[in-house]
Amino acid sequence: MMNRILSAVLLTVLFTACSQPADTSVAVIQPVPDASTIARTSIIVDTHIDVPYRLESSMVDISKATDGGDFDYPRAVSGGLNAAFMSIYTPADFEAQGKSRQVAEKLIDMVEGFVEQWPDKFAIARSPAEVREQFDAGILSLPLGMENGSPIEGELANIQHFYDRGIRYITLTHGLSNHISDSSYDTNHQWNGLSEFGKEVVHEMNRVGIMVDVSHVSDDAFWQIMEISQAPAIASHSSARHFTPGFERNMSDEMISALAENGGVIQINFGSSFLTAEALEYSKARREAGKLYAAEHPDLSETDLDEQFPAIYEAENGPFPFASLDDVLDHIDRVVSLASVDNVGIGSDYDGVGDSLPVGLKDVASYPNLVKGLLDRGYSEDDIRKILGENLLRVWQSVENYAATTSSKT
Repeated sequence: MMNRILSAVLLTVLFTACSQPADTSVAVIQPVPDASTIARTSIIVDTHIDVPYRLESSMVDISKATDGGDFDYPRAVSGGLNAAFMSIYTPADFEAQGKSRQVAEKLIDMVEGFVEQWPDKFAIARSPAEVREQFDAGILSLPLGMENGSPIEGELANIQHFYDRGIRYITLTHGLSNHISDSSYDTNHQWNGLSEFGKEVVHEMNRVGIMVDVSHVSDDAFWQIMEISQAPAIASHSSARHFTPGFERNMSDEMISALAENGGVIQINFGSSFLTAEALEYSKARREAGKLYAAEHPDLSETDLDEQFPAIYEAENGPFPFASLDDVLDHIDRVVSLASVDNVGIGSDYDGVGDSLPVGLKDVASYPNLVKGLLDRGYSEDDIRKILGENLLRVWQSVENYAATTSSKT
């Protein structure tokens, strides 16, 4: 009797199993793009590359591979760079010499010359829309950012002039306080922030559609900009002061949070002295020792000093403590924890920080290394694309949108 019951149960189970449709569905696993693919298919915007001033005294063909510097066209293509803000930089002491505007005009002419010589490779971008169009066309965008507001020379009309020439952000000051703003590097804080003219400059930049860049300004000037600016501001090449205590050139936690509340973005500087306290202290000590060495050797030119002294200092004090890729990622993580992934980007300072670049990020071919580091730290592909460029393009568009609501440009 028991055997018949077991047999009946077994038959029922088999019949039921055979009568059910087979589950032929297979879970589809979406491939995770690798770092090179993300770099190649994202719009990478780097808001600070000092190519023009590097080439001002010694021109080279950047359309081809070069031995020196951090930027040329082949390396940019290899790294996936799409929008390289060319820094129109004027040294701080040029203001007193009355040379700032002259030099700025010359450097803008130089970048225009790149486009004229190699139109199949470069194009000046004057808007986020043009960056996207040039990306689709396979052309490397060269937007312009003015590092140091000295070329404004006390004339608000020059802001419109430089906008017309393609300038899309202005770093209000540089290594010395100028007629617009106090500098983070200068102990002479003559304005306690912005000058009265500097406050007008911020309003006019908002009206015209030029991003206000807070890199290099004093803390007091930063807080005044946050109160005054009606459009989001940027820090085009700064990092987090949390890792370099007392270094006013970087941004404090409170400043990063305020910049985010303003809708802005901090573009992380890759210079080792911006990234670690150890590299910062080494750089300071080497700089002071270099001044003494220069005083003891008045026959040496500045170029000779730059070439000779670092090796002399290293022989006596040990090698420079280069930062690492992980240090850059730590700064990005810090901004994300204080604000959000929408408020951080890339402002490498390539060609502007000499030989101090971190291991793994030595030139514009290195962006895929940054992408891989972000992937390894758990950032999503969408968030990585924001960091690489979409955040900056969003801010730039917001500045354009605000300018469109003001009086028409004259």
